Amino acid sequence: MARALTLLEKLYLAAIIVVGVGWITAVPRYVGVSLIAAEWIGLLLGVGVAGALLKYPYCERFRIVDALLGVVALGCWLWMSVNYNDWIIDVSGYTADKFVPGIVAIVLLMEAMRKAAGLPITVLVWLLIAYGLFGYLLPSPIQAEQLPAPAFVMYVYADTNGIPGLVMTVVGTLVLAFVVLGRLMQVSGATKFFTDLALAGMGHKRGGPAKVAIVASSIFGTINGTAIGNIMSTGIVTIPLMKKSGFKAHFAAAIEAVASNGGQIAPPVMGATAFLIAEFLQLSYVEVVIAALVPALLYYVCLFVQVDAIAARHGLDGIDKSDLPDARSLLKTGWVFLLPLLVLIYLLFGRGFDPALSAMAAVATLYVLMSILRRRLVSLKEIAAMVVGGGENMLPLLMIAGGAGIVIGVMNITGLGFSLSIMLSQIGQNAGIFAMLVLTAAISIVLGMGMPTTAIYVVLSVVLAPAIVRMGVEPMAAHLFIFYFGLLSFLTPPVAIASFVAANLAGSGMWRTAFEGMKLATVAYLLPFLWCFNPALIMDGSPIEIIYAVGTALVGALMIAQGMQWTRLTVVRDLALGLTLFGGAVAVGGSTIWFGADSALNGLAGLAGIALLLVARRGAGARLGRMKADRALRR
Repeated sequence: MARALTLLEKLYLAAIIVVGVGWITAVPRYVGVSLIAAEWIGLLLGVGVAGALLKYPYCERFRIVDALLGVVALGCWLWMSVNYNDWIIDVSGYTADKFVPGIVAIVLLMEAMRKAAGLPITVLVWLLIAYGLFGYLLPSPIQAEQLPAPAFVMYVYADTNGIPGLVMTVVGTLVLAFVVLGRLMQVSGATKFFTDLALAGMGHKRGGPAKVAIVASSIFGTINGTAIGNIMSTGIVTIPLMKKSGFKAHFAAAIEAVASNGGQIAPPVMGATAFLIAEFLQLSYVEVVIAALVPALLYYVCLFVQVDAIAARHGLDGIDKSDLPDARSLLKTGWVFLLPLLVLIYLLFGRGFDPALSAMAAVATLYVLMSILRRRLVSLKEIAAMVVGGGENMLPLLMIAGGAGIVIGVMNITGLGFSLSIMLSQIGQNAGIFAMLVLTAAISIVLGMGMPTTAIYVVLSVVLAPAIVRMGVEPMAAHLFIFYFGLLSFLTPPVAIASFVAANLAGSGMWRTAFEGMKLATVAYLLPFLWCFNPALIMDGSPIEIIYAVGTALVGALMIAQGMQWTRLTVVRDLALGLTLFGGAVAVGGSTIWFGADSALNGLAGLAGIALLLVARRGAGARLGRMKADRALRR
């Protein structure tokens, strides 16, 4: 029995990828089967819920209970798929044969989400379901529209504004395609190749292993899709290397956590959230990537400079070149990992292809190259393992997408989204837009704690983004604002899950790692405010406005990095210099707000910032010279 249940679990997981890829590549159309999106979603979600229930059993000895629940869930979601076309034109009302399977399907989806995605997101969705059913009993202004329970259930269960809606479509196509690509790259050895290539290029430099972590995590993290997955993929290599080269454990863990979390904001893939932003704003994917490019670069530049400063302060040299892989040798055999990424970028940006199809083209390219040139992944056993692994990666994403559909459905049908937007807008009108942005940032961090990336963005975009836009912030700036602060929950105590996972790998104190991670990511806490007031930072403005915005923000970021890590003189001088640099960073970085986006005074502010930065670096450099001399004498 146990073997049969394990086989059934693998079949469910494999079916997720097969169904998703089949829809992306339009297989039903080619075989003469006419399906609409909601019918396909019912099948995909059915096997996903069944797989999640069986993958995470209540008790290993009684997995048959989970299997039976999975069969029931699959049947209920298939019932929606089979009857969807008829229900669209059915005027008989909400009969029991419709809403009873809907109730069962929703309850089992929620339980599968609890098992696969965790308790925080599940509790939030249950609260919203309760609000949808009983919110009419609450006082104004949060009172909900009163709905019959069958009508509410059917809206969530079988309406494209509910579960089988936009979020599930995006996750089942765009996200699934990139999960398949990421899984193939992991299995084929691409992770090791990119880490080794980063080692070959930067391992010998001052603080080399930490810089390798930054480069490797930024490259792989954008495709991997989760900060935790990125840490577990690259951190198991880079954290021991950093510790071996002399980095303290909490520094090594914090650097890896911040670098891996940054992969979610780094184009071109941005952990698949870029596609959701594009869909929500009805913009092209390329526009989202362009908007996110400069903030991501500033994030990594600031991190890179701080890491170099830490290495300089502690006298941490790089790895001896004789112990590093040779870049030429790596490229001779590893170019097969670069070509699929070039194909992906060319199809996305050069030809404007559908992102999901572009990702599948990259998958096909890598598979063919590996099969022909490297003679890898050609056995059915390896293919099956890859497909099952991809399905396992998709489980929490599918459950979250289903929960997000419930969130959106409840917000729409009860009017809660509109009510919250009005309330936040009133706060902004009374206290000012800055106070509202601070409140929004805090809410984003709190709501984001413990939730996966995709769920964070979906929930926050529905609840908070409309209110920010009402206050005059550009829609792209508003959505990137909440996305950034949602992701910062991975680094912000008390949850700080990315920092805690990295700390576990490094054997360091969790709280010390978390606070060091916050210092390293300081610029990420400030940049979103800047682009809300001046969207030129996200490439929305004239050329001169963009130049001033990017230039002053870069100088400000470097001053923050200087103030955070370079200064280690005396307590009083450290505090004075740190406050001076931080104040100067705010003044210079925000000069386009104070003087106007196209004012020539921005250039003068940037030059003043550079001068202050050079003076501070000279003082810190002299101190570092004395520290080196002292270390040499002690030797």
